[in-house]
Amino acid sequence: MKKEEIIAAFNPNAAASAGAGLFGLPFDAGQSDIIIIPVPWEVTVSYGSGTRQGPSAIEEASFQIDLHHHDYPGLWKRGIFMDKCPDDLSELGIKAKADAQELIQAIENGEDTSVTEFLEKLEWVNQACGMMNDWVKERAIWWRKQGKMVGLIGGDHSIPLGYIQLQGETHPEFGILHIDAHMDLRVAYEGFTWSHASIFYNALETVPQISRLVQVGIRDYCEQENNYVQSNHGRVAVYFDREVRNRLYKGENWHQLCLEIVDRLPQKVHISVDIDGLDPKLCPNTGTPVPGGMEYEELMHLLNVLKESGKEIIGFDLCEVAPGEDGWDGNVGARVLFQLCGTMAGRMTNAE
Repeated sequence: MKKEEIIAAFNPNAAASAGAGLFGLPFDAGQSDIIIIPVPWEVTVSYGSGTRQGPSAIEEASFQIDLHHHDYPGLWKRGIFMDKCPDDLSELGIKAKADAQELIQAIENGEDTSVTEFLEKLEWVNQACGMMNDWVKERAIWWRKQGKMVGLIGGDHSIPLGYIQLQGETHPEFGILHIDAHMDLRVAYEGFTWSHASIFYNALETVPQISRLVQVGIRDYCEQENNYVQSNHGRVAVYFDREVRNRLYKGENWHQLCLEIVDRLPQKVHISVDIDGLDPKLCPNTGTPVPGGMEYEELMHLLNVLKESGKEIIGFDLCEVAPGEDGWDGNVGARVLFQLCGTMAGRMTNAE
């Protein structure tokens, strides 16, 4: 059946049917304009865990979302399809996490991790994370060759590096809008080269095509990261949560700030969202929650201002969603994902 026939026959007002795809949509990969690559990977996390189940939690919650999107009413017609992460990569992540956790525990216990046993484990974990980066990049390349728009969902925040490196190979210049409680600019945190806490240090150091990294929601960072920002002032712009709140309390409004944030980005933009950039009441089970943060509608407005600016969204990733017993985190994550799909692919009109 042709896509047009499927759209005509599909009832977007009905409950999701058994066997439906992401968001309850009836399209296969070939009929979908947007491909979501799930990367259930959490290897170097050192506090809370659970993000490996993030993609499945988001997929399950997506079936409960009504398809008439407020900003992109016809978005569902574009088709959004979730890819499958190979079992061997998922199993690799589980094995690598076991060794990583042993190393992290040794560090916390004050043990000497320079001995051969620990050095070998560290090398193995770094190799495994490198293999994940390579797979993400190659998978994104494959889907782009099929003419698809690509988004990622994790997993911890280490997962988009391969995709960001691909963006650099594809575009001579681009920027990143980074929503997070943390800067993620540490150098090989706890010895792990590809740590989730090092994603944007690694991105900036390996992808010279990134002309500007704009970070929003930041409220937890170390001296090393702050020094890195200061030494890369022209390339990294940080909107600390406390400073943003101070400006709002003194009379500025969020729309004005969004215009300023978006204006600092170049024409082509990759969006990277760590769910803990939001207030932790919206993501209580994420691995490293921090008090403060953005409200849900503040993030939606920022994304809409970015869309209205006419800048080109070249891709996105959504990370650190960790399901709890009540499914709340997956619910919020699925709604953020739907908005990100609209920001990348939709038109803010009923004519989609």
